[in-house]
Amino acid sequence: MASNKDMRRPDLVVPYQEPPPKGDNVEFTSTLTSTLPMAAIFTRNRYIGWASVVLSIQNWLGESEEASKSSSSTPGYFTIGMSVMALAVTYLPMFLPPPPGQRAATGTEAAAPVPPAAA
Repeated sequence: MASNKDMRRPDLVVPYQEPPPKGDNVEFTSTLTSTLPMAAIFTRNRYIGWASVVLSIQNWLGESEEASKSSSSTPGYFTIGMSVMALAVTYLPMFLPPPPGQRAATGTEAAAPVPPAAA
């Protein structure tokens, strides 16, 4: 039936060579860790704030030595600080509520009516 003989030729074996790294290494995670804190501040969305904290910590832990030594990238601890600050801004209304008697404006409703002028 089937032969147990190995039919591969050892002289034709090609050893593995790692491909050279590409010169234009665009890091998508560094872009996300820079823009998510801004999005959390603008929208005051707590979920975006927490996502920015998690992604910035993940980016900092996965940072390579070459990326940390290059002057063009933002340091990992700086992006963590930005995301923690953005998260604090989203929770700010809980600790500093608006003054009583003022209704919180959403910016999407119609303007308040103007009272008629007295004659």
